[in-house]
Amino acid sequence: MNRILFERDEIDDAGVARVRDARAAHIVNVLHGTVGQTLKTGEVNGLLGTGEITAIAADGEVAVQVHHTDAPLAPWVDLILAPPRPRVMKRLLPQLATLGVGRLVLVGAQKVEKDFWGATLLKEAIYRPLLIDGLMQGAVASRVPEILVRRNFRKFVQNELDALCADAARRIVAHPYADGGARAAEPSRADGRLVLAVGPEGGWTDAEVALLEAKGFARRSLGPRILRTDTATVALLARLAPAD
Repeated sequence: MNRILFERDEIDDAGVARVRDARAAHIVNVLHGTVGQTLKTGEVNGLLGTGEITAIAADGEVAVQVHHTDAPLAPWVDLILAPPRPRVMKRLLPQLATLGVGRLVLVGAQKVEKDFWGATLLKEAIYRPLLIDGLMQGAVASRVPEILVRRNFRKFVQNELDALCADAARRIVAHPYADGGARAAEPSRADGRLVLAVGPEGGWTDAEVALLEAKGFARRSLGPRILRTDTATVALLARLAPAD
């Protein structure tokens, strides 16, 4: 954790946050926190700043007086993702938050394993802490990515995709096959939001790519190697991320 984030209801009217979970253990055992020590802190979906440790109780509770006045870094990309297996997705979610994803749309592409849709990972109580962990790792953002589930890929593309892309400067579909003008992904401009579509382990079908291209998506490749979904997603986001 490079920044400790607190939920709004964890901060009292005097600006003191009290925690006794993994964050408290991290403050004590990893940061070697002591009363009076200053930490990097922030509020989930709110401002960032610093906090001063005011108490460390015997039961493990840590109290922090927070001062949050700084605007967090805003998300820069929306991700359309044909999800991998739940255990892989669980590893990927924190990284998506760290890398600046604002909205994550999980779509039912043809090659997505059907049992994914019954995974407990799709429950907010399960995925939200993973996303917050990613924000704390990144240290510069506080907005929890929004997750949308759309099992019917064609219906989503035809009925909802244009609205999702309304303020996007670019639309990219990741595709490993370098034919028909697909080329290596280039760094993103800092002046516009990106919408990136990444397929399942077996790749998008030709029909799925055609649907996205009809909506203005350009094919981009990281090369001829066929990567796992989590590897490809992180590599693309790192490559496309704006410099600022």
